[in-house]
Amino acid sequence: MSQEQPKRPEAEGQQEPIKYGDVFQVSGDLAKKPVAPQDAAMMQAAEASVFGQTQKGGAAAVMQAAAIMNERAGLVGHRDVTDVAGSEGLTVAVTDLPGTCIFTESVGGQVVGQYVEATPVVGVGDVRQTAVTIGEALEASARAAGDKPVDQSDAAAIQAAECRATGSSLITPGGLAATAQSAAAFNEGLVGDQGKVKLRDILTGASAKLAADKAATREDAEGIMSAELLNHPNLIVNPGGVAASVAAAVMINERGA
Repeated sequence: MSQEQPKRPEAEGQQEPIKYGDVFQVSGDLAKKPVAPQDAAMMQAAEASVFGQTQKGGAAAVMQAAAIMNERAGLVGHRDVTDVAGSEGLTVAVTDLPGTCIFTESVGGQVVGQYVEATPVVGVGDVRQTAVTIGEALEASARAAGDKPVDQSDAAAIQAAECRATGSSLITPGGLAATAQSAAAFNEGLVGDQGKVKLRDILTGASAKLAADKAATREDAEGIMSAELLNHPNLIVNPGGVAASVAAAVMINERGA
């Protein structure tokens, strides 16, 4: 996983701390908050509890570097903690899928890092494990980025995923795509994240909500990623989102082929 490295202020007299939005793809109030030393310490503890150590180039390392620079510049205190991190917490969530494990790091409910790790698949004789379906990938996204408010990029990716899973270009009334589009439109009318419809509200139990389902393929992943990218204002893929989860499913399926 790659992250942007913190940059020192260009001007000698500049007194702007390194904020979360400078080093991570986050939005809202969190993006404006300076990275504080105790935030980094909490993420280091979270990584250590899951991985046994902090991850090279991971979220904790990026946060620590930014916090050190902020502290040396006198812009934060050694015991400072960002209110978002303090009240909403920092987490490392684990999503188990056949043959792989997805680790998602979050600050205040927003994804700041993600790892995909291969795990042994226990089989019986020469029986091949069932391939991961598009519906299962959508459910993985609900677990990995469930707190993310649904926006137009999510809705577009979900629509592409539903069409590819069912083999139909028609949007099913009351289906995943229709619900996601309604949620994105609703969320656009709200200020802040409170009260917004989240990914988990749409994608939990996604397999059962699809009229049909199929194993995720590379062509599916490319089509879904294109839909998500083209409908994102910054032309990026949402960490732990629909496109990323389908891409992870394809990796699993191709390894098991």
